[in-house]
Amino acid sequence: MPPFLIFAAAAAGAMFGVKALKREWKRVNSALEESEREGEARDRLTRPTLKRDRTSGEWRPG
Repeated sequence: MPPFLIFAAAAAGAMFGVKALKREWKRVNSALEESEREGEARDRLTRPTLKRDRTSGEWRPG
């Protein structure tokens, strides 16, 4: 095989690999961002609110 054809095949394979890696990278990042958003919303709902104790002046869950 001429060296040019080997180089062209290697370049095409590298381009395919980069495209596949980029697509997978985006898929994983979108899944991570979605799970982070769900976790933040869940934390906000389950976290207790704080109220100030009038006698001691400290903040307490309530």
